Amino acid sequence: MLADIRAYLQERGQATLADIARHLDVTPELAREMLALWIRKGKVQRMVATPSCVTRCSQCDPATTEIYAWGKAAPPDAFLQQKCSLS
Repeated sequence: MLADIRAYLQERGQATLADIARHLDVTPELAREMLALWIRKGKVQRMVATPSCVTRCSQCDPATTEIYAWGKAAPPDAFLQQKCSLS
């Protein structure tokens, strides 16, 4: 499954935790644990969808606001330019 994560992120550049979990047919928690290994190796970086998501208002599903990107300097994408509709 780790190779599947690598291939998926390399192909897409970045994806939400929910997308990765759905692609692998696992829970978001299990996907997060596997992604942690790639993060420790310096291959994946974790981001949040919007700066306001850092405040953790807990109204958004965390699996849709956690963004994972392959590589150390992935360029911002539409995910990162969204405005939180709850703030």
